[in-house]
Amino acid sequence: MSAPTPPFARELELLQNGELNVVAQLAGSSNLTFVLEATRSEEYGWAIYKPELGERPLRDFAPGLHAREVAAFRLSEHLGWHIVPPTVTREDGPFGIGSVQWYIENDGLHYFPLLETRPDLHAQLRRIAVFDILTNNTDRKSGHVLLDADDHVWGIDHGLCFSAAPKLRTVIWDFAGEQIDESLLSAVEPLMQELPDDVAVLLDPEEVEALQRRASRLLRMPHLPHPRSHHNFPWPLV
Repeated sequence: MSAPTPPFARELELLQNGELNVVAQLAGSSNLTFVLEATRSEEYGWAIYKPELGERPLRDFAPGLHAREVAAFRLSEHLGWHIVPPTVTREDGPFGIGSVQWYIENDGLHYFPLLETRPDLHAQLRRIAVFDILTNNTDRKSGHVLLDADDHVWGIDHGLCFSAAPKLRTVIWDFAGEQIDESLLSAVEPLMQELPDDVAVLLDPEEVEALQRRASRLLRMPHLPHPRSHHNFPWPLV
């Protein structure tokens, strides 16, 4: 399968309207996660499906993490960064409502080896770091960064994002202290005034306000922060 390219019309059509069938369950996931095949007429693709039914209860996030996965994709698209693979909510999934995200074919490389061996990708990694600050990502492990065959870097697993309380946990601290590129700040600036409706509708009002405050802070202090404690790192790191 070829790597998805914006505006993802084919992928979104398959994810939203294709017939979904389970291929396999992903072992080791904290929540139930499945690989699906999506078919529609002659079109075919793979997807990652996370049903609400398979979520572990969490103290700090309400059930329905699939909505946050979709919100992350929509926000990434509004910013023009194309970090998150095409993602939709399907109410008629094999195990009920959940997120269905386009599967990114990759060779197993993730953040740590990409950081060490591919300096040409560092601009994309910095962009993900800014995205994680903006979305208050609580779970950016190294394995949640993928490289496709076209050298595009993707971020996956955004179910634990958008909390109103500060919860940033990520492995991407290697660029701490660096100035944020002006093009990234220009994309973030409109969020200070208004969040796109199709993102805001998926979040609680206080989460919307907190996201706007984070956007404002990025504009006022346009540098990548340093970790404050070990709590800013996810576990496991990969």
